[in-house]
Amino acid sequence: MSAGTVVLAGTVLFAAGCSTAGAGLKDAGPAHTETVARSNPPTAGADTGPAAPGHSPAASTGGQVKRVDPVALIKADPKVSAAVKRDLKPCSGKEYPIDVSYGKVTGNSAVDIVVNVLSCADAMGRGSYVYRAEGEKYENVFADEQPPVYAEIDRGDLVLNKPVYGKSDALSYPSGEDVITYHWNGERFAEQDRVHTDYSNVVDGGSQPAPATSQKS
Repeated sequence: MSAGTVVLAGTVLFAAGCSTAGAGLKDAGPAHTETVARSNPPTAGADTGPAAPGHSPAASTGGQVKRVDPVALIKADPKVSAAVKRDLKPCSGKEYPIDVSYGKVTGNSAVDIVVNVLSCADAMGRGSYVYRAEGEKYENVFADEQPPVYAEIDRGDLVLNKPVYGKSDALSYPSGEDVITYHWNGERFAEQDRVHTDYSNVVDGGSQPAPATSQKS
């Protein structure tokens, strides 16, 4: 078994109510769901129960999506840093600050899993990870632990949103944002596109000009 491969024999879902949705032009990240399991989207009749031992974690036919316990997935993953694991604690009760998306992003017949670990205090993205189903196992095929970061699936590609802060920026108003698009090349994710946006300094009063956007090679 290679490093980064995680086996889950049984899973439990927890609700995560710590995530906070952003608003406005300048935000600390994309809006987050308030549940620990977010499908992209689930197909009608999808199985929301735990993945049974001895079965593939994500069905390749029939449109069914097998849910996993993202907390156990992160905790058991040797590629996740000790700091992220140490700080991953319930915000209240059993509510963990984790967003999960299920969708196709690696060209696999089974559904991939994108996990975003947030902070309880401000819903800042601490780490983003992509897990690829390999039979009954999950292989960590992508990780970004340079906060703030938030990963999403967009039309088969992996898109990272990374707010950029200046020294005097408030959390809700970063100076800009990098949006990085990755495409699976059959073996790994390769960067396809990078767009940087510089936000206007106008916050209150007067009109707010459109952000200045530039592409980075």
